[in-house]
Amino acid sequence: MAMRTESPSKLDLYKDLARQLRADIIRTSTAAGSGHPTSSLSAADLMAVLLAGHLRYSFDEPDNPAGDHLIFSKGHASPLIYALFRAAGAIDDAELLTNRKFGSRLQGHPTPIIPWIDVATGSLGQGLPIGVGVAMAAKRPLGAPYHVWTVVGDSESAEGSIWEGFARAGFEKLDNITAIIDVNRLGQRGPTELEWDMETYARRIEAFGWRAIVVDGHNLEEIDAAMTEAVNDGLPTAIVAKTLKGQGVSFLADQPGWHGKPLKDEDAKKALEEIGDEPSRTFEVQGPREWTRPPFRKDPVKLKTYSEGVATRKAYGEALVALGDAREDVVVLDAEVSNSTYSEDFKKAHPERFFEMYIAEQQMVAAAVGMQVVDLVPFSSTFAAFLTRAYDFIRMGAISQANIRLAGSHAGVSIGADGPSQMALEDLAMMRAVFGSTVLYPSDANQTAQLVAAMADLDGISYMRTTREKTMLVYEASETFPIGGSKVVRSSDSDGVTVVGAGITIHEGVKAADELAGEGINIRLVDAYSVKPVDGQGIADAVRATGGNLVIAEDHWPEGGIADAVLAAFAELGFKDFTLRHLAVREMPGSGEPMELLKAAKIDAEHIAKAVRELLA
Repeated sequence: MAMRTESPSKLDLYKDLARQLRADIIRTSTAAGSGHPTSSLSAADLMAVLLAGHLRYSFDEPDNPAGDHLIFSKGHASPLIYALFRAAGAIDDAELLTNRKFGSRLQGHPTPIIPWIDVATGSLGQGLPIGVGVAMAAKRPLGAPYHVWTVVGDSESAEGSIWEGFARAGFEKLDNITAIIDVNRLGQRGPTELEWDMETYARRIEAFGWRAIVVDGHNLEEIDAAMTEAVNDGLPTAIVAKTLKGQGVSFLADQPGWHGKPLKDEDAKKALEEIGDEPSRTFEVQGPREWTRPPFRKDPVKLKTYSEGVATRKAYGEALVALGDAREDVVVLDAEVSNSTYSEDFKKAHPERFFEMYIAEQQMVAAAVGMQVVDLVPFSSTFAAFLTRAYDFIRMGAISQANIRLAGSHAGVSIGADGPSQMALEDLAMMRAVFGSTVLYPSDANQTAQLVAAMADLDGISYMRTTREKTMLVYEASETFPIGGSKVVRSSDSDGVTVVGAGITIHEGVKAADELAGEGINIRLVDAYSVKPVDGQGIADAVRATGGNLVIAEDHWPEGGIADAVLAAFAELGFKDFTLRHLAVREMPGSGEPMELLKAAKIDAEHIAKAVRELLA
């Protein structure tokens, strides 16, 4: 690579900043008594050049839509991140030394409670694919000038999600993202897979359509030239930097056994003497490029209304189109099943805001997290069973305070002949366990449409479970479905049992109610469409009114689904006076027709009616 001659003043500035970053890394991690100083020291030169020479950002205006984005995929290098904030004047020495202390916003791994942090990282393999989402949003629909910088550790390149990110950015030709790979050779327990095989790193990255620039990660001039080239290259660029873990401190550099270990006071004193223990100062950072984001158009949503039944997955797709017609901030992502999730309807109506992520569910959720960073409203959909592959991204999305919407189709045994590999039977439990999540399970098209519209304005992670089979209408288009509510589908003054279901089991409950009515038995059928938050009080009131008799039927494993949600709510209310029959999928299903599978799982109308009779007997 051709070398550029820099003025001594610029290189001296980088050198001064790198020295300060290293000193502050030692100070903050030693004060914390824990953390990852050596993983931070290896990237100090890289970040000195970035902060003082290439990052376009205002720490006084973190919401400026033209500002660059810096995402540390190696979130354990938080001492370096916090040292950067100190160098930029965003925090002072006193706050720097609160790192990892109770009540401090400088937590062990970075989170967005800090205004200059976009997303939480620390679960490795996430920062790059999330950065790809931020970069994709800039290309379309925003047309924004910002650049995305991601700092990736060499150890985390073993994660498949990193290569999903490389693949997506290469395919999309995202020249507005740069991955800085800190190849410091040492992982937590010893050498990394490739150690310093820089050629293999470069070949792998280039195979995904990126430009790879190999540099000495401690040569400030090489780093500066590579970053200049990265922003002007026309391709996504990876700066593959050969570094020493613990660089800057002779007894730490390239020494195993120091990962995740802070220095004791005496060793820290020696390290600071070697680095140069001078008072920290503030360094100038270039401001963002000139750009004003046009306001998003937000008109009233005109939802389709239904007079005959369709599958709730179809209603989901049609509701997305209505949202897209009304709101320019709505984007949709799908994992190559859009003809089954019906998000293809949105693609046809608004192709510039539809993102085909192919069969890469981790990248799909990561991109959604990245897009909401820049105030887009993402909906991501695939078969519900396959969201399990992306669960760590969903979990970390909650820590990121991300507002994303997920839809899982083909849930439960009711999907039919495809068999258990395609049947989501744990998704309600999985999504209920996510901090601050909302979990919805509609039973008909009119209910689905209204709940999709409501999801657009929900905070946090929201999830909708949709059904493969066509279902008959349960509700008129005029009905409303507040989040946290439930609906009484059948009731009379002589109801003897409350039956609770959602989605497909509501339709089985209707059949059971008709069968039992012919025997002179009336039931109160309650639709728990809001699985989280569940309407514990409303359901408890129904159970009291029916003599304490309760049947819960769900197309899900017994653990963690509707019944567990209801029982947890009852426990909070102190409601104990009831007798329960819980119908759920308790044996591994196989292939068959939907009704055969519902019957085999004992969650069909026949078994609901049987449970009611047993309670009354």
